[in-house]
Amino acid sequence: MALTPGTKAPAFSLPATGGKDISLESLKGRNVVLYFYPKDDTSGCTLEAQNFQALRKEFEAADTEIVGVSPDPLKSHDKFRTKYGLEFPLASDEATAILEAYGVWVEKSMYGRKYMGVERTTVLIDRDGTIAKVWNKVKVPGHAEEVLAAAQAL
Repeated sequence: MALTPGTKAPAFSLPATGGKDISLESLKGRNVVLYFYPKDDTSGCTLEAQNFQALRKEFEAADTEIVGVSPDPLKSHDKFRTKYGLEFPLASDEATAILEAYGVWVEKSMYGRKYMGVERTTVLIDRDGTIAKVWNKVKVPGHAEEVLAAAQAL
């Protein structure tokens, strides 16, 4: 299912780093950058996380919470967060239910082999839980800055 700006964001509640669950409901009243990424500690995902981390203060000033979501287990998220000093939560969706609800759990292909995986996607959700903007098939360079500009405009 494709996400459309102006529609309600699918509700979610996921275990996250820091021993807390994170849900759309708990984030209401703030803008939320929900970025879906394939795997902890891989080059593209590391760069994306570092770029969001570098702009964290600016996102905070725009009253915007950053949440990274991947199917990796919490243990992996904790190591990844510690290794790169990430100060925003990473949520674990090992069952892929939320990844599927947001339409980012897709069939991929590498070297002719088909498999299911995360399509790098970012969703900006406004204070009311409505989707403000969606970035599909994200290319990492310059992406965090583009998302920040959109969050500042809300």
